Amino acid sequence: MKFTELGLDAGILRAVTDQGYDTPTPIQAQAIPLVLAGRDLMAAAQTGTGKTAGFTLPILQLLSQGSGLSAKRFKPRALVLVPTRELAVQVNESVRTYGKHLPLRSTAIFGGVGIGPQTRILRAGVDIVVATPGRLLDHLNQRNIDLSGIEILVLDEADRMLDMGFIRDIRKILALMPKKKQSLLFSATFSDEIRGLVAGLLNNPATVEVARRNAPAEAVAQWIYHVDRERKRDLLIHLIEEHQWHQVLVFARTKHGADALSERLGRAGIRSAALHGNKSQGQRQRALDDFKALKVHVLVATDIAARGIDINELPHVVNYELPNVAEDYVHRIGRTGRAGSSGEAISLVCVDEYKLLRDIERLLKRELEKRIIPGFEPDPRIKAEPIMKGRRSDATGASPGGRSSHGGFRPPQPAKSNRKSPARSGGTHQPGGRHH
Repeated sequence: MKFTELGLDAGILRAVTDQGYDTPTPIQAQAIPLVLAGRDLMAAAQTGTGKTAGFTLPILQLLSQGSGLSAKRFKPRALVLVPTRELAVQVNESVRTYGKHLPLRSTAIFGGVGIGPQTRILRAGVDIVVATPGRLLDHLNQRNIDLSGIEILVLDEADRMLDMGFIRDIRKILALMPKKKQSLLFSATFSDEIRGLVAGLLNNPATVEVARRNAPAEAVAQWIYHVDRERKRDLLIHLIEEHQWHQVLVFARTKHGADALSERLGRAGIRSAALHGNKSQGQRQRALDDFKALKVHVLVATDIAARGIDINELPHVVNYELPNVAEDYVHRIGRTGRAGSSGEAISLVCVDEYKLLRDIERLLKRELEKRIIPGFEPDPRIKAEPIMKGRRSDATGASPGGRSSHGGFRPPQPAKSNRKSPARSGGTHQPGGRHH
């Protein structure tokens, strides 16, 4: 199937072609015709499947065909709610990219920056607003925006919004919108809370599911390097230099740990930046932009800060520390191997993390390949220590993190490997990368 077969108008197809895309991803092929038909939609889709274009393209078409093409003061026609600032920026970029040949205006509103410039844009009039719930409520309270004209509502990454405690804000926002509207909900998983939200929001929704729950991308090669906690930083530097990695997303458990690792990489001559909640919005956006532009080669991020990061053909993700929750491992490695491209997900695992590794393998229903780099063999005399938040010095190479992780058994003895990372391969060029 090609985009030309989905019923999209010439202006939108032109914008899609300008980006070099011709073949829709599965979520786009299924969702776009349903949204164009005016159906409410409940879609299960992981980040990286191209879901943003799956709702952006048909929304642009529906609004451009409708009445009132000129934006009205205070009264947007479409609202996209997202959990993070980064995702708000990226969804708005997608709207502008694919709507560049249409007479529609959009804006992103989020916290962490001054409210004045956002207020001026909203009062001047926009058709599409992409917003985080908290900042949208701020504007509603100041009467900078009127939701009575909303024709289409999107809840993107709804499960993450609920995980982050936005359910009350979302319900307040929903109460201010017309009951008669088209509603689209996208979520990686459907909890009881999500289903409860759907019951009061969606009207006879169509259902689309394109990925198994908690299933990592099949194009992602995954393996484990066993290493002592004190040697993790040295091993990471060795891997980056040995394989000449130029774009690596590294996950750390804590903000302090992310800063410490980024500084250590910098001292080793590796250009890096840290991304976490203590950074200002300007710092976070600059770090992300520099990483996309390859001005920095390593982005060290915490889980929450990494939400919404979409980078076309990101080749490498490294779990410098395993997450405390096994499901977060799937979200992390889903940053690579997107939209037909291959990718690598590598985890550096010390004796403290064997319990976390078992949890991940149980979730995946398979064992991950174990490797040891000569010169970085773990010392069997080192005993597991509980991973206590704020108790362990980052100078050791391990970082504080949530719950205790027990273990003490020796890792399986893999064949020693000096094999270089497999070369990154390209894939079908599809929306689902940088802006999706």
